Amino acid sequence: MDRFDRIFALHQLLSSHRPPVSRQQIEGKLECSRATAKRIIENMRDYLNAPINYDRERNGYYYARDSEYGEMYELPGIWFNASELHALLSVQQLLAEVQPGLLDRQLSPLRERIGKLLKVQHTGGDEVSRRIRILRATARPAGECFQLVASALARRKRLLIHYFTRSAERTSERRISPQRMVHYRDNWYLDAYCHLREGLRTFSLDAIRDAKVLGEQALDIPGIELDPYYSSAYGIFSGKADKTAVLRFQPKRARWVSVEQWHPKQQSRWLDDGRYELRIPYSHAPELIMDILKYGPDVEVMGPEELRREVAERLRGAADIY
Repeated sequence: MDRFDRIFALHQLLSSHRPPVSRQQIEGKLECSRATAKRIIENMRDYLNAPINYDRERNGYYYARDSEYGEMYELPGIWFNASELHALLSVQQLLAEVQPGLLDRQLSPLRERIGKLLKVQHTGGDEVSRRIRILRATARPAGECFQLVASALARRKRLLIHYFTRSAERTSERRISPQRMVHYRDNWYLDAYCHLREGLRTFSLDAIRDAKVLGEQALDIPGIELDPYYSSAYGIFSGKADKTAVLRFQPKRARWVSVEQWHPKQQSRWLDDGRYELRIPYSHAPELIMDILKYGPDVEVMGPEELRREVAERLRGAADIY
């Protein structure tokens, strides 16, 4: 019987007995020594705020009832085993690293309770946070509008935003109905219905210069429509995939690429000469081209011809610089 099982057993024992429960009864129920029983009682008092009192006259332990309402003590509503608690702390740490300040106020009470429960297990909740390291390579600050956008998304309200388009170097005013936020390659994006363009669009949160929550309810797009639009093409670019890139990686690079997922609907095969062929659906090429270029001479674009030509031109341009 582990520590959590013993805490459950002691709680059930004390809850089901009105007279004080003797130490011998506790040791028998918990299948433990006197020292272990004493430690379990102390842990419940210290970390779970259990009102366990000792009656010297009757030589036993009991739960003190709430003096005002006469209610019996109950274990905290959140109760997990050690591995589940560590997983929760890991997720909380990940969320904090991904976007500092996101849900800090809401998660703080949960984190505190998880920490107390972990101390009961003597597993050291703080150790988990110190041992998790998340490196962010090309992250752009999400900007001051992050919390406001997240709030509008949760409340299902429309937004009025001023959005800076880098490629055109201009700012435009948009009324949008937020659908969902996406964290992709260390950056935050907002999938939304744009009422100006009358269609679904993706907005980079760091490019939102100003935002205002409107009183109108957001237009809801069913998931059955969102998923094909945003998941069909390659990377962050939306729209229906209408082309397939055929890439062949040299054997020395294939060992890594063969275990990577570039796209949920990718197809692959090993060639007789040791090369690895990857087929990837896409609609817009810019992000795909950037990913291809980082492999330099270790990959060859077999098709489509326009993609092969554009990659070749980029490589020649890079070589000309040197």
